[in-house]
Amino acid sequence: MTLRARTLRNTLFSSVAMYTEFVLGMLTSILIARHLGPEGFGAYSAVILLVGMGVAATNSGTASAAIKFVAELRGGGRDELVRPLVAFLRRAQRMFLLAVLALGALALWLAGHRVAPSFHHGMLFAFLVIAIALRAGYMFNIGVAKGLENFRINAMVALYSTPLNLALVAMVMWLDLPVEWLLGVFLLSSVMFYTMSLAQLRPLLPPGDDVPALPADLAPRVRRQMLYSTLIVTVGFIVASEVEVLFLNAYADPHAAGQFKVGYQLASGAATLVPGVFGALLLPMMANALSQGREVAGHRFAASTAYLMLLAAPLVAFGMVLSDPLIDLLYGVQYEEASTVFAVCLAGAALITSAQGASSLLISADRQRAVLALIIVCGLLKLGLDAWLIHIDGLRGALIAYAVVAAVNVIAYTTLAIRECGTAPDWGRLARTILASTLAASPLLLVHHHLPALAELLVGGALATLYLPITLALGCWTRNDIAHMQQLHQRLLRGHPRLGARLLAWAHARAPMVAPATAGSPT
Repeated sequence: MTLRARTLRNTLFSSVAMYTEFVLGMLTSILIARHLGPEGFGAYSAVILLVGMGVAATNSGTASAAIKFVAELRGGGRDELVRPLVAFLRRAQRMFLLAVLALGALALWLAGHRVAPSFHHGMLFAFLVIAIALRAGYMFNIGVAKGLENFRINAMVALYSTPLNLALVAMVMWLDLPVEWLLGVFLLSSVMFYTMSLAQLRPLLPPGDDVPALPADLAPRVRRQMLYSTLIVTVGFIVASEVEVLFLNAYADPHAAGQFKVGYQLASGAATLVPGVFGALLLPMMANALSQGREVAGHRFAASTAYLMLLAAPLVAFGMVLSDPLIDLLYGVQYEEASTVFAVCLAGAALITSAQGASSLLISADRQRAVLALIIVCGLLKLGLDAWLIHIDGLRGALIAYAVVAAVNVIAYTTLAIRECGTAPDWGRLARTILASTLAASPLLLVHHHLPALAELLVGGALATLYLPITLALGCWTRNDIAHMQQLHQRLLRGHPRLGARLLAWAHARAPMVAPATAGSPT
């Protein structure tokens, strides 16, 4: 298989896994939220968040090391070391797991009455032991598969296990069973994820001994990578996760935690889908640009930032106006407060998504220490603001803390990226993009709260078609971008409708030229 064919194949499998997990996972979450109500869902979400934190800490250094070093060994023709490396990393993972479970037991003993007052702590600890071990093993298997450049495993697990998990949750809801049954479904799905991924991974491993012994030139590098990744992933999880749910359970009430969880999950999922697979391509794209020179990397950084903003701006504009009918339709009127959470978190998550070009540039330029320092600062800031503001003002305090940390994150990454490459984003183009999304969504205010939820969403979908022509009129695209649109319009639609062809021709004539380094799309 050629490199191009393998890349397209991996992109396809990654897309299948991403969108399957998002759509079915969101449906599962909606069913659970409707079944439990805000208070029950807040308590349930706190437990699942504890599992997520445990998995992140357990796999923090091992999964990323598996991706990096398995790929490196295969590329260097040292396939016989892949199995020893995997065994070495599995042993390290078990050590991480023991440390995580010890800290978890201590945390439950000290603060379990605040974080999870609805659950028996002995049973909860047993649940965490099994769930974290299985989910961490599953994620590690996926990491090894990615190092082997096999993305099919992730897609197959998503296609088979996620629908079954959804069906089991629907059965619990239909039978009106208590929350403990949902935790049982979570454990069962963890078993499915782990066993399926392990069964598909084993035949892919090259021949070798399953002995955790590495040569002298490799072992120190693996240990350094694990230590460094542990800090980044563990602290980064706190920055990127809904840790506010734990503080809301502790200092406010589970009802507020449930409202936050619904709004945050929907917003973060939508923002993640904005770049799609393009987000995964940014890191190698920036690394390639840096190899060509600082100026090329700067142009690529500016172009990718503008492109991500073009994708994110309409999502924020329409999402903020349509937050009420969207939450009402998906979750019901009992989650009315979640609409404000969704609007605030959507704006913050979209801004962070738009800064992915900056973070990819810094990592590609070997500025990992700066990235780590920024992650630690944002993590400490988030924990401090959450503890303070949620204790004072509950749900509103959680939103203020989230917004402040998101703004600091974006400003810091962008500032460091500008210093690194010497090129700033086209602020005028970004401002015109925000204006275009505002103009496209503003007519919705005329019918806001005057139509049924579904009808308002349909009107919003119709108005969203105005966004592209408005961006063309305001000069949000470069001449090369529009030339590419003209080629697609001619190839896919044979130039119809004619009005669209004339609009593209008019926009092309007045669009600015760009430097060769940024010609075409950001990819």
